[in-house]
Amino acid sequence: MNAMTPSHARNTAAPLRKRTTLTALAAACTVLLSAPALAAPTQSTASGAQEMSAPSAIDSSRRIIRLSNSSQTPAATSEATATASAAPDMMTDDSATMDAGANVLPAASNGTAPWGIVAEPNPVPGRVYMDAPRPSAPPVQTRSTPRTSTQPSVQLANVPTPQISIADVSFVPTVMIAQKQGLGTDKLDVSLLDDFINDVSPNARHYPPNFPNRSQRHYTREKIKAMATWIDEYASAPNASYDVLLRAAKLNGMGRNLDLGSEYAVRGGNYIDRAIKLKPDSGEANFLYGMMLAEGGGFKEGKKYLDRAVSLGYVEAEQSLAQSDLLSDRRSEALERLRRLEAQYPNNDIIRKQIQIVEDGKYYIWDIPAPNVNVKPTT
Repeated sequence: MNAMTPSHARNTAAPLRKRTTLTALAAACTVLLSAPALAAPTQSTASGAQEMSAPSAIDSSRRIIRLSNSSQTPAATSEATATASAAPDMMTDDSATMDAGANVLPAASNGTAPWGIVAEPNPVPGRVYMDAPRPSAPPVQTRSTPRTSTQPSVQLANVPTPQISIADVSFVPTVMIAQKQGLGTDKLDVSLLDDFINDVSPNARHYPPNFPNRSQRHYTREKIKAMATWIDEYASAPNASYDVLLRAAKLNGMGRNLDLGSEYAVRGGNYIDRAIKLKPDSGEANFLYGMMLAEGGGFKEGKKYLDRAVSLGYVEAEQSLAQSDLLSDRRSEALERLRRLEAQYPNNDIIRKQIQIVEDGKYYIWDIPAPNVNVKPTT
């Protein structure tokens, strides 16, 4: 063989050195990349030792936690962690054993698991289960005590108990009247209207009206305006029923006495005249028409309807006749009429007061303190 020249030897050794250098670099990279993995167990073990006092979740599907036990060494903690990492493969066999022999651990005062956490029967270091049912508590006996609105469930010290009471409870009877004459007509609900008329009639039916204060007089005026506007729509119909016309006449008559305008006097007279034509033998209709005429100055015209009402047994018409006699300068006749009426109705206090007014030389027998009225503002 030919001897290798020095130049040829140098050319062969250069690639060999390069290959050796690359191999060394690859080995160094392998060592560097594997260093975190090798250091991980030590770091995990150290962190486990530091966090010994706080339980950490291992298997969330079975809600397994590590017991907080100060006597457990870092090595045991690492072993429990390693054992728990294989838990998914072991859980299939543990569930049946757990249902058969689960025991409730005592309270946490002795360093063990709190009440309601069930230990695994197949001892695996550092595991307890939280999905076991709690033991049934003894039934609690309860007693139902009836309470009223004045008995609060909790009474604070030095705080007075509020007293609640309901007063002035009233029931308004339902009143339905025919809207028009004839059969098969629509009905009107006049329950609130009748209740209002009955409430304020002693104060506003006659002239002069008498109210306990100016506020009640004002509220009554405003309510008469609203209700008269509502019923006038039905009373103005040519075939309006008697009941509609009678109520419209009452409202408009009181509106005239409260100085709401001459149109109330005109409408009231028109409505009551039509009502009398429908029922000529109505004592109330004859009284209303005669009273409105006499108190408006038509004593002669009003006397005819008042006499008719007296013959039909309407007592208040006799009092209106006495008022007409008094304003016509027939004081003795008025006094005689009232005394005769008092003999027939000895328990009527109003008649007794009217006699006193005539004896005192006054002229308006209805100018007496009227009963209190509680009319609410119109909303």
